[in-house]
Amino acid sequence: MVPPSTTRPDMMKNLDLNLLVVFDAVMRERNVLRAGQAIALSPSAVSHALSRLRALLNDDLFVRTAAGMVPTARATDMAPLVRDALVAAERAIGPAEFRPETSTRQFCIAATDYMTAVVVPHFLKALCEHAPHTGITILPATRIDLTAQIDIGRVDVALGSLLDIPHRLHARLLFEERDVLVLAPDHPLAGQAISVSQLAELPLFAVAAGGIEDGQISERGLTRRMEMFDRAMLVAEFARLGVTPNLKLIQPHFLALPALLAGTRAAAIAPARLADLFRRSGTAAISELPWTAPPTPVQMVWHVRHGFEPAHLWLRAQLEEAARTAGDIDIAAALS
Repeated sequence: MVPPSTTRPDMMKNLDLNLLVVFDAVMRERNVLRAGQAIALSPSAVSHALSRLRALLNDDLFVRTAAGMVPTARATDMAPLVRDALVAAERAIGPAEFRPETSTRQFCIAATDYMTAVVVPHFLKALCEHAPHTGITILPATRIDLTAQIDIGRVDVALGSLLDIPHRLHARLLFEERDVLVLAPDHPLAGQAISVSQLAELPLFAVAAGGIEDGQISERGLTRRMEMFDRAMLVAEFARLGVTPNLKLIQPHFLALPALLAGTRAAAIAPARLADLFRRSGTAAISELPWTAPPTPVQMVWHVRHGFEPAHLWLRAQLEEAARTAGDIDIAAALS
């Protein structure tokens, strides 16, 4: 494209706020048809609005590919700023309060299957009771572009084990989790205290969220723990015996562990709250780890733009209460 001849003030005079609404929708959906459905416009109207914005900004903004509408670098930089501006405009002219009993809002939460099984059921009870017309969409927290989805407003809250958190995001601790061993109910060692030497003889299964091994992933300033067990401590404890762990299977799905363990002599390392769900359903037995590993903090994270938004305040309060309920598990009694 040729360099623009208009100045920034001229561009602002020609800017239609609806163009930013269209941009924001396409950025979130990465699809013209779905973007139009989200904002009640036809695909041709969305395409026309994009053409106007492209001409105004002198940038393609989105490139059509087989995977959808891929944003350019300019669009990626713009997206969180546009979302902030639209949220500010909505606050200025929209209702000042959130009424859960009548709201038809659709919330979006990013979570692993572990968090979905442990926290979300308690949240759904509150949702059905106090906000019967609202809905919830759960996206996999393992997706690589999670931080971008929070930035552009597609994800309201993400749940998980988070490390470095950039200033534009806020986080709150939900609970601290610890790992236990999970075995098939008919495993020879089920119900027993297992030593490091006994564990060293067993194949081990573990979970790496998204199939990404070796710890962490960082994107746009947010660092997430992807390997959901303390590999360093496992290796150190086995090293005392002069052996290395037999990590037979590393896979991304927590809820698959009971089925994978069935009929094997393997043991899996899993979060205690989830393992207790397996135990209570009769699909697995659990035992303590033969060492004391530091607990893992589990948090929820959201964009600062939503800090005082009534709907978000309500959402976060309900998730905190759900996590508190999920934490009311007597792990010691469960392991006895």
